[in-house]
Amino acid sequence: MDEGEFTYIKGKIVGGVFALTSRTFLLQSVSFLANFILTILLTPSVFGVYFVVSAVISFLSYFSDVGLAAALIQEREKPTEDELVSTFTIQQLLIGITVILSYALSGTIAQFYKLDSSGLFLLRALVVSFFLSSLKTIPSILLERNLEFGKLIIPQILETVAFYLVVILLAFYGKGISSFAWGAIARGIVGLVSIYYISPWKIRFGINVKSVKKLMSFGIPFQANSLLALIKDDLMTIFLGKILPFHQIGYIGWAKKWAEVPLRLIMDSVMKVSFPAYSRLAADYKLMRRALEKSLFFLALFIFPSVMVMIMIIAPVIQFIPKYSKWDPALTSFYLFAVASVFAAFSSPIVNALNALGKIKITLALMVVWTCLTWLLIPFLVSVIGFNGVALAAVFISGTSFLPYILIRRFISFNIFNPVKKPLLATIIMSVPLILLINISANFMVIINSLIISLVVYVLTIWLIMRKEISPYLPKAINQRLT
Repeated sequence: MDEGEFTYIKGKIVGGVFALTSRTFLLQSVSFLANFILTILLTPSVFGVYFVVSAVISFLSYFSDVGLAAALIQEREKPTEDELVSTFTIQQLLIGITVILSYALSGTIAQFYKLDSSGLFLLRALVVSFFLSSLKTIPSILLERNLEFGKLIIPQILETVAFYLVVILLAFYGKGISSFAWGAIARGIVGLVSIYYISPWKIRFGINVKSVKKLMSFGIPFQANSLLALIKDDLMTIFLGKILPFHQIGYIGWAKKWAEVPLRLIMDSVMKVSFPAYSRLAADYKLMRRALEKSLFFLALFIFPSVMVMIMIIAPVIQFIPKYSKWDPALTSFYLFAVASVFAAFSSPIVNALNALGKIKITLALMVVWTCLTWLLIPFLVSVIGFNGVALAAVFISGTSFLPYILIRRFISFNIFNPVKKPLLATIIMSVPLILLINISANFMVIINSLIISLVVYVLTIWLIMRKEISPYLPKAINQRLT
């Protein structure tokens, strides 16, 4: 690949990350504000039921794919129409079977978890939403392959707004768990209509055996990786839903959701762009190294300060907001999940790079290790210290994040400390006024003022010590004013 092509792809990557991050910020702002309102309106037990039922659907939905969608994205050449049609057809056949089985087993699942009629309705509504979501696969793939992430995020914004508008409205009128059910159906319909409007694709059915065989060489190992992730996360949630009270599942879900706010705002955008982008650069390890270092640098630039701010303000916020003290028992889990999220933020892009290089068997081995650790540590720690054991296990498991770094150095030589050391230093400097001010007097105005002061300190610090790294990615007009 020549420098001109790399520059073009780099521009698409930066533009994609910017588009996704800016729009994801809007999306997650809506989501977090809505969740904040819902955590006031609803009880921890209702959230616990929602988390467990959602995990059941995620587990069942695994069997609706064999990794063909990921193979289409990873392919260096433009996918043929036969490949697109074959992928869609096989996926819908599997989804049809999954939906039928889900409805057939819904009563048994509800009985197993002692769900009432509203819990059963939620389970079936999520099945419908899952089916509607599956129809979006090919239009989404086409946008991802072309790195058109600015367009891809639009349906996500619309469906998120639809979901939370319905849920909040019904929760306000006391519909409880059923609020999530109707919200899920609204989300599925809005998302489906909007993605086909933005990325039209004519639905066709057919299977080309040659195309399927070609895609499965990557797809099956990738799907095996997904299965292990499913066993590690969603199946564990299903297991915990049986051994812990729903209100404690609610605490775990609340802590994890808020602790991972920086990951959802920043890392998800980088991860979404990096896999197809890395796949385009996979033939040139030198360019891959440059792209990977830039990904890690910008992750550190945003995630380090975000996590620090969340850790510092979460307890005062809970104290000041009426009816929010019910989440106080989840604070310990929150702090532990926040620490784990930092390690996860920097291992995930490296795993993505390994997948893009076609080293899917290596990432499969990593997932085996993490899945085994999850099922060994969480049941043991939960039995010893209760529901906080889930978050403590996450910290221990995240400590193995050095493994992907060691493995990728067999193919790409780089020092992970180089791209993250300056953002880490800037975060330490920023944290000083934040800690001092909040410890002096943690009232609402002090929190707001300390956040503003810390943000100013951080921006000035990164401009002083990272101007060379940041300048190329700023608009020319801003650079001219600052120089």
